[in-house]
Amino acid sequence: MIRTQPDLLTYIENLTGETAGYFQREQREKNAVLIDVDKRYQWIYILSTGLAKCYLPNENGKEYIQEFLGVGMFFGEIEFFNGKRSYCVIEALSEVVLYKISFDHFRQLLAKDTAFNALIMKGLAEKISYKAPRSAYQASYTVEENLTRLLTQAPELLTQVAKTDVANYLGITPRSLNRALLQRKEKNKKL
Repeated sequence: MIRTQPDLLTYIENLTGETAGYFQREQREKNAVLIDVDKRYQWIYILSTGLAKCYLPNENGKEYIQEFLGVGMFFGEIEFFNGKRSYCVIEALSEVVLYKISFDHFRQLLAKDTAFNALIMKGLAEKISYKAPRSAYQASYTVEENLTRLLTQAPELLTQVAKTDVANYLGITPRSLNRALLQRKEKNKKL
């Protein structure tokens, strides 16, 4: 599912005065690594346009995709809060436009701007509350049921994201995904 937080983006784009200058806008190409694993960063990023994926690379060359990030989603906050190196990769799946804010300015906004703080807390709560049910569902249901649920929640996903990424997101092989898509298509023909 493509996660979004448009309220945060709207809030940032409507800032005026000194705090509006806290955010820098930049554009990145498709496939650009926005955050890499085991690096130190001093920025929080917010997607203005485009699509990205957040994943953990495995030793076997596969990616465990945690989520797909859309408009208004922020990242880099874990490194801000825990002071550690990044533990995942954020990669652009399309050309993206980002807002970035330094850790210092982010800290200032969290302390002084209660509306901004509330949007960040809401976003963090949604990220946390999303992960456990998703993992539980994937572990408890068949590939076909997981695929159906995913495509019900995000019908446009297969047109925006490579099949390999969808397979990694579901924790299956591309071959298993293709088989499930074919079975789904055949089942829909019978209905």
